[in-house]
Amino acid sequence: MPDGIEAELRCDFQRATEEQMQIAIVYDSQMGHTAKQAQSVAEGVGLVPGAEARLLPVTDGIPWDYLETCDAIIFGSPTFNGSLSARLKQFMEDSSKPAYVTKAWRNKIAAGFANSGAPSGDKLSTLISMALFAAQHAMIWVGVDQFASLSREEDNYLGGWLGAMAQSNYLEPPELSPGAPDLRTAVKLGKRVAEIAKFFQAGRAALQPA
Repeated sequence: MPDGIEAELRCDFQRATEEQMQIAIVYDSQMGHTAKQAQSVAEGVGLVPGAEARLLPVTDGIPWDYLETCDAIIFGSPTFNGSLSARLKQFMEDSSKPAYVTKAWRNKIAAGFANSGAPSGDKLSTLISMALFAAQHAMIWVGVDQFASLSREEDNYLGGWLGAMAQSNYLEPPELSPGAPDLRTAVKLGKRVAEIAKFFQAGRAALQPA
């Protein structure tokens, strides 16, 4: 690559990474455990310079106009009967008119996290539902880039790659569950989503006419 073009691309990347990125975390939480996971995802987003996370519990109403401006949307849900919570599913159905029909989320980064009471809890099904939802919106899905651990004390011990998984003892308050390894996995997912969103932001800047 000629030196002039390479230098120009570096400038485009630097300019793009100085711009603020908006990353929405849309989630449902019944007893506070999944909300704690969502907070860890937001913490990970905040580790990337220029990235700002906004927590959006579905019970507070959905700012559709704001979501259209976001660089990435991360979905989160507890797992009930092997699937999404009813409230997150309602959010998905409600997105048809403001986002699906107009492809307002096309080429945005997407990711997901899921929580359940049992170590498995069929939460992979919950993540699959999120990934399919994102695909129907023409979004670009990002998973977990970490090997599974054989120790419950290490990150990603539940072995999830499609998204961040967590197990919560529903008899315990959110202050005690989910545990630290699951929360660290959520932090890493948030950070990865923000990093990839930054790459895409830089690419769009480089393609803009001078």
